[in-house]
Amino acid sequence: MAEKDGDRAAGTPRAGIRRALRLPDRPPLRPPSIKDIARLAHVSHPTVSRALQNSPLVNAETAARIRKIAADQGYRASAVARGLVTRRTRTVGLVVTTVNDPFAGEVTCGIEEIASDRGYAVFLANSHADPARERRVVQELAERRVDGMVVTSSRVGTLYLPLLKELDVPIVLVNDQYPGEFVHSVMIANLEGARAATEHLIGLGHRRIAYIGDRGGYQSDTERLAGYREALSQAGIRFAPELAVEGNGLPSGAIEAMSKLLQSGDPPTAVCCYNDMTALGAMQAIRARGLRVPKDVSVTGFDDLFFAAYLTPPLTTVRQPMRRMGQIAMENLFKLMSGEESMAQIKVQAELIVRESTARAPKREGRHG
Repeated sequence: MAEKDGDRAAGTPRAGIRRALRLPDRPPLRPPSIKDIARLAHVSHPTVSRALQNSPLVNAETAARIRKIAADQGYRASAVARGLVTRRTRTVGLVVTTVNDPFAGEVTCGIEEIASDRGYAVFLANSHADPARERRVVQELAERRVDGMVVTSSRVGTLYLPLLKELDVPIVLVNDQYPGEFVHSVMIANLEGARAATEHLIGLGHRRIAYIGDRGGYQSDTERLAGYREALSQAGIRFAPELAVEGNGLPSGAIEAMSKLLQSGDPPTAVCCYNDMTALGAMQAIRARGLRVPKDVSVTGFDDLFFAAYLTPPLTTVRQPMRRMGQIAMENLFKLMSGEESMAQIKVQAELIVRESTARAPKREGRHG
């Protein structure tokens, strides 16, 4: 017993070790609660709660004194406790196809920026472009009591009306791939963007212009193909079905599709690609056949992903304001969550960015009309 008492005394070897390691002599105090603040301020704990939420029911001078005491004591409100009172968790769910997708990454930055400014946390989930998985993660996020959701490149957009009734959670879609009756979405002007890219190529004298789409049958592909065809029609150029081929939205599918186009007896001198990833594969296939971009074949993309300006040559493409689209979606979601009126379907204008992957058509182009 004497030995134990001696260990507690200052100057003992054990005390010296504690000082050397800077270990606390006693366990850390628990964080202060609302009741602690109420006791120090000599008010009821409901008054403290109202003061910390800036309620007009508390005298301004009293509220300021309570907030100062809370700050001095290091009080931090519990998000869980606040959620039980307000029935809000101050969280939103975000569903993306995959975190590796550059488009989703930019949209996510815009969403998080607005959410953070409003004091909201974002729960991220991947759908992997699988409709069944998308529906499942949306349901799981709803079960976690998120206050709202943003879903990018949705594969089950037409099903969100019944889902809304079932889950009772506000949802905004970004670039919905199967738009139907669902009313809250942010979309790029696909048709207008693809038409501008095709008109750019026509203006350079191209007449044999191909289109590499996405075999997934997505709405964005349907609209971009329509924009391509509309530009051809307005220029008096006959649409050639053999020049409209399908990729998979990735470089691998584009390599196969572009190789097929170049093997034909009358290959194109320009190609409009569904997206920048498709353009990346198309350029690789062109070089593999010993041809040059843009001297032999001009190439356009769609998205203006981060790498587009750094390709060789830099890619002419249609820019989507991806970060801004994420911000708009989040702003719209906050309106829905607060019960305000919000725009139903928001269409964001695309912008053609001309770089060095497009040039005047080769001389052989003159025989096509």
